[in-house]
Amino acid sequence: MKKRKLGSTLLEISEIGLGCMSLGTKESEAISTIHAAIDAGINYFDTADLYDFGKNEEIVGKALKGRRNQVIIATKVGNRWNESNDKWHWDPSRTYIKDAVQDSLSRLNTDYIDYYQLHGGTIEDQYEETIDTFDELVKEGLIRYYGISSIRPNVINRFVNHSSIQGVMMQYNVLERRPEEFFPLFEGNNISVIARGSVAKGLLTSKWDEKLTNKGYLSYSEYECKETIFKLLQLLDEEQSLHSLALHYLLSHKAVSSLAVGARNKEQLMDNLNAYNSKPLNSIQLTHIKEISHFTKYEDHR
Repeated sequence: MKKRKLGSTLLEISEIGLGCMSLGTKESEAISTIHAAIDAGINYFDTADLYDFGKNEEIVGKALKGRRNQVIIATKVGNRWNESNDKWHWDPSRTYIKDAVQDSLSRLNTDYIDYYQLHGGTIEDQYEETIDTFDELVKEGLIRYYGISSIRPNVINRFVNHSSIQGVMMQYNVLERRPEEFFPLFEGNNISVIARGSVAKGLLTSKWDEKLTNKGYLSYSEYECKETIFKLLQLLDEEQSLHSLALHYLLSHKAVSSLAVGARNKEQLMDNLNAYNSKPLNSIQLTHIKEISHFTKYEDHR
C-alpha cells in the first residue's frame, strides 16, 4: 500500500483509507474489518462523532487499541445531536467543539486525534472563532492537524485563505468531477483532497447495473449514466475493471492524498483492495476518461 503526505504535515497516509461510516454497529464484524484493513497496509481511518451517535468512534477506538502507533485517526465535529437523538443541528462554536473533542477522545480511547475535520460549514458561520478553536486544540496537543469536509466553494475558499487546514474531504468520483476546479488552488497551498464516494454509490463497480435507477446520478440521467459507463468499460484491458478505473483515476491527481472508501465487511474491503492493486491507468486512458465524463463546476454557495 503506497502512502502520500497529508497536506504539508508529517503524516503519511495510505492511498486507500477506510471510511468507517459504513461499518455498522455489529462490533465483532466491524473490528474484524478494521483489523483486516490494517493488515492490508491501510493506516488512515476516517470516522465522525455523528455516525451512529458516537458508536462508530467507540468501535474504531476498540479496534485500534494496542495498534495506535500504526494508524492515523481522523474524525469530525460540528453536527450536534439533540437530547432525544432524533435530529441534529449545526454548531461550529468554540464551546461545542471544545466539549465535542473531549467526547471523541474518550470514545476513540486516545490522547490525541491525528486529523480533526469540521464536518460541514456555511458562509454565515463565525469562522474566526472556529479557526481559533482548532488552532487552540493543536497547541493543546489534543489534535495534530485539522481540515474541513465541505463541497461549498465559499466555505472552501474562506478556510484556504484564513486557516491552517491540511485537507478538504469532498465527494469525488469519475461521475462527480466538480472538485477538480479546486485542485490548482489546493496544490498551490499544499492542501490535500480526501475523496469520499469514490465508486458513486456502486455505479463504478461490477454491480453498476444493479445500482442504476431511473433517477440517474447527480447531473447524469439514467440513460447518460448507462452510456458513460459503457464507454468507460470499453477503455479497459483484461487486467482492469470499472472498479479499478474508478480508484486509479482519482489517484492520478496529485491533489488527492487518500480515498476514504467505505466497507461494511471484509468482503467489501477486499473488493476495494483488489481494485486498488489492479493495473493502473495509462495516460491515454486518463485522457479518454476526461473526454467521456462531465466536468462541471459547483453552481451554489459561490
